[in-house]
Amino acid sequence: MSNLDLSDLLGSHAVVSPATHAVPPVASAVAAGGVAYDGADKMDRLAMWQPALRSADADLLPLKDGLDARGYDTVRNDAYIAGGSAIRKDSIVGTRFLLNAKPETKILFGKEDEKWESEAQEEIETKFTLWAESDQCWPDAARRKTLTDIVRLGIGVHLAGGEALLSAEWFDDGRPYASAVQMIDTARLSDPRDRLIGSPNRVRKGVEIDAYDAPVAYYIRNAHPSDYRSSTAALPASMVWKRIPARKPWGRMMINHIYEQMRPNQSRGVSEMVAALSEMRMTKHFRQTLLQQAVVAATYAASIESEIPNDVAAALGSAAGDGNATTTWMSAYLGAINEYSSGAKNLHMDGAKIPIFAPGTKLRLQNPGTQGPASDKYEQSLLRYIAAALGVSYEQLSRDYTQTNYSSARASSGETFKTMMSLKRTVADKIANFIYRLWLEEAINYKDLECFKRRGLPRFYDGMNAEAFSACDWIGAGQGQIDPLKETQASVLKVKNGLSTKEIEIAKSSGGDWRKIARQVKRERDLDESYGNPSIYDTDTKDMENSLTASPRDGGKE
Repeated sequence: MSNLDLSDLLGSHAVVSPATHAVPPVASAVAAGGVAYDGADKMDRLAMWQPALRSADADLLPLKDGLDARGYDTVRNDAYIAGGSAIRKDSIVGTRFLLNAKPETKILFGKEDEKWESEAQEEIETKFTLWAESDQCWPDAARRKTLTDIVRLGIGVHLAGGEALLSAEWFDDGRPYASAVQMIDTARLSDPRDRLIGSPNRVRKGVEIDAYDAPVAYYIRNAHPSDYRSSTAALPASMVWKRIPARKPWGRMMINHIYEQMRPNQSRGVSEMVAALSEMRMTKHFRQTLLQQAVVAATYAASIESEIPNDVAAALGSAAGDGNATTTWMSAYLGAINEYSSGAKNLHMDGAKIPIFAPGTKLRLQNPGTQGPASDKYEQSLLRYIAAALGVSYEQLSRDYTQTNYSSARASSGETFKTMMSLKRTVADKIANFIYRLWLEEAINYKDLECFKRRGLPRFYDGMNAEAFSACDWIGAGQGQIDPLKETQASVLKVKNGLSTKEIEIAKSSGGDWRKIARQVKRERDLDESYGNPSIYDTDTKDMENSLTASPRDGGKE
């Protein structure tokens, strides 16, 4: 190795540079006359921008309570933000959150069994929906909310605080199934003060983590830190925390903590709208100021203004008080006018009075406080900023469609739909999956499902069986249609050309279950046939009205 000729490896003309001392990168950048990245410049306009570089928890956890308080206050008291929260709930969950069970027979039985899958889907969906959407509110530990209500609540609290927290509960009180969930206010998830913790550095705002930052347990306070009518006598009981393990030894989830990490090793969630909290507050104050301005302006219908400059009026003695020459003359003049006009009959025109003013004065009618175009544009810019933070379009948030055509409305609707589908997957589906898996485990163990009464059924928690048993989709709100004809034609073309399926298109357009719709179509066909009526499903649809021209097509006739 000592006789290795580097010039042969690098080429006949290569020259090996002599050894030099390494120069630190910072020193070399300074020597070159600046920094390599403009964003790292510490001079000029960036000189005062020196944010601290801390861990995700160091940035968030000390400020978490204050951010949540401001988030909830904004949702409570700002009509636009409350409307944005309703848009999220309606766009993700809708009126009913339906299960679409899809057990994986390839994993459970070693081969696909489409017949069993179809039968299992029918039975599981029917029994689960009856339980989950019952007016008795069986899934809720408090017996106040159905499955759909729980998911909608989860979407709302996730917007305000960036996370949702549920616990698995068990009741032996005569319910059809003992499993239920409890929605927990995230303010109750906090560091315990009633006990000594062996490793306090492993508890992050109520979340106990292991060496890999995986949650091991959660510390839930018995009551909210600022509970309603909390007295001094009740304070000791509220200052007690319960440690709940994340999972049972056999794998049953006990706590479902839903949030989206912005950085690795982040233990708690933060709302997406915190980046726009100052703009939200500013927009509210801006609207209030405009309203106050309009009220004040509308209080005075008119004013009498003098054309005499202030310095001239002061020189004439107007500021000297009563008794000066100017005031005495003005009073005598107006008194004479009042005496003359009160008995005159020719100072009216078609019932309207003709006022007489002192010399150098005029009547000015006030505009009752209409805001100008500049203020409209300023408020629109703030609302666009807020809409971006909420993940919805400006038109949806403001309910202003005056400057929107079909193409732009379709584009903004599509972008909003993508955002809502992402939130559905990361929040709504996780809440519903948690409830469904608890119910399914209990139903299988108690042999309440006929489809699972077969030989060789694998254990629920062996391997990936739990995931295979509980595999499913959730059908929430449909996207909605701006031009129903165009979008229906597009859906039909996608299905006919193998680019989509009825299941996908029906769920997307109306949030319906394709199997239930297929059964209903068959019932309607059979009913039409029994009465001898023509069925709309057999009608030729080529003569559909063209949505662009709003004129009926002639079916190809010349």
